[in-house]
Amino acid sequence: MSIGSRVRRALLGAPRDALDPHAFHKLSLIAFLAWIGLGADGLSSSAYGPDESFRALGQHTGLAVFLAAATAFTVFIISYGYSRIVEQFPEGGGGYVVASRIFGPKAGVVSGSALLVDYVLTIAISIVSGADQVLSFLPTSWLWLKMPMVLCVIALLTVMNLRGVKESVSAIAPVFILFLATHAILLLFVFGGHLGEAAETATRVRSDLHQSHLTLGTFGMLALFFRAYSMGGGTYTGIEAVSNGMTLMREPRVQTARHTMWLMAVSLAVTASGIMLAYLLVDAHPMEGKTMNFVLLDRLAGGFHPWGIPAGKAFVIVSLLSEGLLLVVASQAGFIDGPRVMSNMAGDSWLPHRFASLSEQLTMRNGVLLMSAAATAAVVYTTGDVSKLVVMYSINVFVTFSLSNVAMILFWYRRRKTDSHWMRHLPAHALASLLCLSILVITIYEKFLEGGWVTLLVTSVLASMCLFVKRHYERVGAAIRRFDAELPGPEEFPTAFGVDSVDSIQLIGEPDPKKPVAALFVGRYGALGRHALFALLRMFPRHFEGVVFIGIACVDTKAMQGKPELDAMQERTRKDLEQYCRFAAAAGLRSAFVLGVAPEIPMEAERLAKEVRDKYPQALFVAGQLTFEEDTMWNRLMHNETALIVHRRLHHNGLPMVVLPVRINLNPVTGKSEISTLPEPPSVAA
Repeated sequence: MSIGSRVRRALLGAPRDALDPHAFHKLSLIAFLAWIGLGADGLSSSAYGPDESFRALGQHTGLAVFLAAATAFTVFIISYGYSRIVEQFPEGGGGYVVASRIFGPKAGVVSGSALLVDYVLTIAISIVSGADQVLSFLPTSWLWLKMPMVLCVIALLTVMNLRGVKESVSAIAPVFILFLATHAILLLFVFGGHLGEAAETATRVRSDLHQSHLTLGTFGMLALFFRAYSMGGGTYTGIEAVSNGMTLMREPRVQTARHTMWLMAVSLAVTASGIMLAYLLVDAHPMEGKTMNFVLLDRLAGGFHPWGIPAGKAFVIVSLLSEGLLLVVASQAGFIDGPRVMSNMAGDSWLPHRFASLSEQLTMRNGVLLMSAAATAAVVYTTGDVSKLVVMYSINVFVTFSLSNVAMILFWYRRRKTDSHWMRHLPAHALASLLCLSILVITIYEKFLEGGWVTLLVTSVLASMCLFVKRHYERVGAAIRRFDAELPGPEEFPTAFGVDSVDSIQLIGEPDPKKPVAALFVGRYGALGRHALFALLRMFPRHFEGVVFIGIACVDTKAMQGKPELDAMQERTRKDLEQYCRFAAAAGLRSAFVLGVAPEIPMEAERLAKEVRDKYPQALFVAGQLTFEEDTMWNRLMHNETALIVHRRLHHNGLPMVVLPVRINLNPVTGKSEISTLPEPPSVAA
């Protein structure tokens, strides 16, 4: 191995075998680990969601009681809605799949674009907020470390996720457990310590509410309450993570996902609402340069010094450290679910198809790298300002929440004649829609000029780009269909090659290993592979004894959903190769095929080529490369250059290979694609 390969292997780990029967088990998560990997996003929002809400109340802290109740209620309502989504859409995809299936593709693009921006900001705000928590108990002279710390953590998590999801989740499990322990102690001491003061607390709250009513009036109190309620929108982020990450769940997936959702809902509702009430009980007030959670912890335990030991200060530091580290853990939701949403959108041709592919480690490498780069850009743009990131973050969360719940209302209404229980689900989705739309509208109204416009602009630009990508693939698909029409297929064998009928085509047999053989790399059965064969026969007339078709079943995220999907993909590739062999037989050529399975085509192509060369020493390897009239960066981004990569690898190993350019015309008006003339059947064969 080269030095570069050794470094890559050390960082990312050894390649994984996609056909390993334990592969799905190793990459999937039980409910507890899924709670850690996906639920940390929601749970960690208790570090800034209740903070924002409580600060918005100003001096009218008596409203915190109702705000805490509303927060817990909203968590359960939204969680219930997503539990129904998990049941009805077990293949995953969350809001993108729901909006696409129910409202149509364009609504799905809006939801998917919002989700992608949301997950980028999940990474950014979680790591930035985590740095704030850690630096809050350090001297202000250390604040310059914030940006370097944030960028280093993003890089570290990127490498961890490139190694594999389960490895990254297992590594951060202790942090999650430490957070639960410290905050459980915090809430128990706050509520236990004030249990005997319940009457006094109730009197103080009534007095605060009375004073607020005298100052603001009924309408003013309601307006303040709903504003504070909407400003805490960041509290509910992460609830949708389970429905987006269904492919990570251990079988039975729906049951595992529901258990994970229940764990998320209870832990988030208790923690977020409990912290908000704790602010009220200890009479915490915002301090310049300090988070509300720091103020809360310091008031509770900061002065505890038994036998002169600063145990209270130590507890404050450990709690804030666990909070900061959990926020880093929360960024995992962006690294896990963001690439999965990209994969779903790429599968529908809204994003470049390369984002649906997997790496040697069976991870969505392209998606992970793009999410990492975008999060870094967001951090740099906002200079690590949490207040700006929170506003940008909350908007897209509730765009997706709103679309998903409104879509589920329509979903159940359409099933009213086939499902007798359809009416039972409507109230929860209707209420969730009302709450989510209210928070969305108020947040945009209040914070449009403070960063809200950036989120809306970026999401709109991304959705527009998706439309351009879709249009490009539609034009390429139309050009390839024209390609198919210009070349004979199996149904045209009788007229093209003088064969009586399709059923009468008989395989001639395998090529003679001692004679020259064309080893042709092919994909799905179609005009591109047939054209490459015809061009090769024209270039080397009467030279080849036969042809060996090399096909690779490329394992993508869809195939890795389970063994049935992987088996179906292999069978589909096998049938395509058999069709190529029948086509070659109709042209009078001996043929055989070799089938490989791998997440990355170049490495598997190199391995299969060595096997073919061992059996056919005089083999010449051939592949077709799709080319366009203009060699632009856009076309390179939309279409990989796999044939050229394989060409370099085979030449490095001393294996001869020819790349045949297959030029297509994307303009349906200007005429035909460039296609080689059909050979004379069947005398072209030696």
